[in-house]
Amino acid sequence: MTSQFRTGPVEVGALAPKDDMRPVFRFAPSPNGYLHIGHAYSALRNFDMARRRDGRFILRIEDIDTDRCRPEYEQAIFEDLEWLGLTWDEPVLRQSEHFSAYAKAVEHLQERGLLYPCFCSRLDISRVVTDRRDWPRDPDGGPLYPGTCRHLSEEERARRIASGQHAALRIDMAQAVGQIGQLLGWPEYGEGEDVRDIHAEPSLWGDCVLARKDIPTSYHISVVVDDARQGVTDIVRGKDLFDATSLHRLLQELFDLPTPRYHHHDLLRDPTGQKLSKSTRAKSLRALREEGVTAQDVRKRLGFS
Repeated sequence: MTSQFRTGPVEVGALAPKDDMRPVFRFAPSPNGYLHIGHAYSALRNFDMARRRDGRFILRIEDIDTDRCRPEYEQAIFEDLEWLGLTWDEPVLRQSEHFSAYAKAVEHLQERGLLYPCFCSRLDISRVVTDRRDWPRDPDGGPLYPGTCRHLSEEERARRIASGQHAALRIDMAQAVGQIGQLLGWPEYGEGEDVRDIHAEPSLWGDCVLARKDIPTSYHISVVVDDARQGVTDIVRGKDLFDATSLHRLLQELFDLPTPRYHHHDLLRDPTGQKLSKSTRAKSLRALREEGVTAQDVRKRLGFS
């Protein structure tokens, strides 16, 4: 796989060294809280796989949510990873500095007629689906969008926008899948070189939001664009993002971008079986360090001694 990504109608702009053909692994945390041991596992796994394959290990700061992300959390990410003994290739990409690149990708989908403005609030959507217990849900458990704004006329859309109403941009999933006109999939790697072909099912996400009302992009757009720009060849992340890969494969195909190798690893869970997360206040690496836990203790616990 080359590191120069001018592949079709979307020029993402390569950030990887042009002549470096080594595999590229990445760790991409969001600075909206402190890292916990689950993050440590994913970072160490990427770092270890990069070293075993004589590859590159890069760090990306996914901070498009400018309301929740904080400089102190970003600084803590660097400190925690250094404490674990990890090093990474420079420069570090910060998504908040590259909104223009994501805007070009969004514009490309608009030009192909694959996005439409949505003026609905969460409350509007809930009013439609509340009385329907059998209403289909996306892989994250949220109700599929009922298509309310997809049926608005161009005149009505223009009138609402002219009146100052803010709109998110949703993908017309049926149109997008139809334009691809082929089955999608990806190579899913297990331990070693064991690989199985996975059939992608982007339609499970319905007409999901690809550019928010307050942010002119989304996680899905940004991660697909940045993986290509940084020449990422191997995406190693938790199984909680397995279903999102179907949507990412659709976007890669629409943008004519390369297909990385994927490996979705098991998640670390608490004694109740719930996955570790910032939202559930999983104990941070900083707290463990303050309790006297060493980096070697963490590495040994996670199988990287």
